[in-house]
Amino acid sequence: MSKKILIVEDNPQNMRLIEMALSAEQHTLLEAANGEEAFEVAKKERPDLIIMDIQLPKMSGLEVTRKLREIREFSRTPIIAITAYAMRGDEEKALDVGCNAYLSKPIQARDPPNLIAKMWLQRQEEGKG
Repeated sequence: MSKKILIVEDNPQNMRLIEMALSAEQHTLLEAANGEEAFEVAKKERPDLIIMDIQLPKMSGLEVTRKLREIREFSRTPIIAITAYAMRGDEEKALDVGCNAYLSKPIQARDPPNLIAKMWLQRQEEGKG
């Protein structure tokens, strides 16, 4: 079954890499290039999963995640945090605001589909998929 995935990434090259990595899966891919756009697209489109860059213009990915988690419909939406500026404690910050997983850049083409498949398998096993 095709899922809706929102990719939030301000770097066009990284956006294309993630889209190419997910293209074989036949999902509907949505895009947002900054935090404010991500929040609006998410509210309008209700994606099944969000890949969230942490360093974004207008509103950080952590802030977007925090705001989305305050909305009941997004309380269980899987969110994968990604960042190029991985510092000590960044993964913990991302998980603390509500991200379900964390990837540091550079991302390998197989990373997003493998992590997404793992997350959906876990959700199915928990009876939420």
